[in-house]
Amino acid sequence: MRYAPFGRTGMNLSKVAIGTWGIGGAGWGGQDEEDSAAAIHAMLDAGVNFIDTAPIYGYGVAEEVIGRALAGYDRSKLAIATKFGVTWPQGPESGVLVQNGSKDNIMRELDLSLKSLQTDYLDIYMQHWPDVDTKAPASETFGTLQSLKEQGVIRHVGVSNSTPELIAAANEYTDVEVLQVQHSMLERSNEELMAWAQDQDIAVMAWAPLAAGMLTGKYRSIPTFGADDWRVLFYPFFVEPAFSKAQQLLKTLDEIAAAHAAPVSAVAINWSAQSPLVSAALLGVRNAAQGQENAAALDWELSAEELSVIDSAIAEL
Repeated sequence: MRYAPFGRTGMNLSKVAIGTWGIGGAGWGGQDEEDSAAAIHAMLDAGVNFIDTAPIYGYGVAEEVIGRALAGYDRSKLAIATKFGVTWPQGPESGVLVQNGSKDNIMRELDLSLKSLQTDYLDIYMQHWPDVDTKAPASETFGTLQSLKEQGVIRHVGVSNSTPELIAAANEYTDVEVLQVQHSMLERSNEELMAWAQDQDIAVMAWAPLAAGMLTGKYRSIPTFGADDWRVLFYPFFVEPAFSKAQQLLKTLDEIAAAHAAPVSAVAINWSAQSPLVSAALLGVRNAAQGQENAAALDWELSAEELSVIDSAIAEL
């Protein structure tokens, strides 16, 4: 496993983190808890010391599964990041999500997350999406987080899917040390923001580095997902023309993977983990085999020549 200083947080974290959206089950075709626990254990036992989650992942299920799965592990050696601000006040079946950064909501979500995760503190607490619904001011949202930080309930403040302007506003009331954005070979639109964050010594977490599974090589023909599947609702990779572009890129990844006798996913994982813009890549995992494969990807690195070949193939898209 490879580790690196995580921005200016003082933490030394694995270059990959356990991503848990899929183990929430909802919107991902369901999920078995025993498989989820085995997946988490496989990555932890391989040296991964970083877990990312959120209440919206399975409408609370992912956090509960993590809390049970971590029984027996030394909490002090693990970093847990979770989020607040995406709520479902009319119930998960309604499909209505509300972005709420108010103090009352933060305190409500924090209490539930701590109970579900079976911990009394969070290493990183992040605003999941900017508050466009209740429009709580930065003073309320980030002033609340600063107070919680001073109490020791949270150790570091982060934002997800944010902007420099919103981070600057937040920094008037606390110290934003972590940024989470989507980034992969197929989604590079956030690289300017990531470079800006690195200049500020803000740690950058890249979500969906495997492009919702597309860069694992699993999908060689257009799959059929349910109408409520996040891979349909949230990502463009499984419809044309993005699907065919991904297939073209996979030809290059196939060749490099074969040269290393490694799965295609390992090439994509290394590309993300080796990026100077990425502090940690979030890897979704659904079973022990995937967990072992994810961790094993960091047993080797892409050469400078291979990185150049990949970047040329991406540019051709």
